Amino acid sequence: MTGSPVELTVEAVRYEIDGQPLLRGVDLTARPGETVAVVGPNGSGKTTLLRCVYGTLRPTAGRVLLDGRDAGLLSVKERARKVAAVPQDGSGVPGLTVREVVAMGRSPHKRFWEQDGPGDALHVDRALETVGATAFAERRFEELSGGERQRALVARALVQGTGLLALDEPTNHLDIRYQLEVLDLVRGLPTTSLLVLHDLNLAASFCDRLYVLAAGRVVAAGPPGEVLTEDLLAEVYGVRTRIGIHPTTAAPNVVYLPPEPPTARLRHAAGGTAAP
Repeated sequence: MTGSPVELTVEAVRYEIDGQPLLRGVDLTARPGETVAVVGPNGSGKTTLLRCVYGTLRPTAGRVLLDGRDAGLLSVKERARKVAAVPQDGSGVPGLTVREVVAMGRSPHKRFWEQDGPGDALHVDRALETVGATAFAERRFEELSGGERQRALVARALVQGTGLLALDEPTNHLDIRYQLEVLDLVRGLPTTSLLVLHDLNLAASFCDRLYVLAAGRVVAAGPPGEVLTEDLLAEVYGVRTRIGIHPTTAAPNVVYLPPEPPTARLRHAAGGTAAP
């Protein structure tokens, strides 16, 4: 159902709008079969980077390589056979069933006028089963819950038969049960996966490596246990945290602390130690 896991290399990618840089020379790799997350505060360039990877944006400079080939030199269909996207707040076409939405993922493998055949139907059935969506395959897409929609969109990406999934906030607006189920599903797929995530604890639990973006630059990269430090989160997010090890998963566990009272901030800024 999926292709061989793709090796992703992002080399010095810049992206500008009206002379304003949104990405400032980003380097990133995702080895075949890895699950890699891009994290960072709002406006740091996460979604822009993902769009450069799956091709809705063309970098101003630098390049994206898919298995060593410059993605910018691939045709739209060639690229769609390498990388499948699950965009944030993705939607289907109104009036279509889940099965019909999922079947749209077969289009990169077909001529414009070509109808679905038995092989396409088999791909769709397998994808629906993989994501646990068979039970609601004949329902209208717009009638689904948020978690069911995400499953359907992942299934649509799966039937593209690619080796790289690019997912922008796949847990957005989902309750915690569906967040865990969707990420566990992605983690278990035989593909390379690049995810944009806001939740640092989910990223630490389900991803092999993290890239932290701030103002369009990579400021840290590596395994979650090396990247997620209290000092880094204070610098990048401007928050106070305590980071320990989760007793069950052994992943880093971030606990967020409330801001210091104004008097304490002033005292620390002045270097004083007076009693509150």
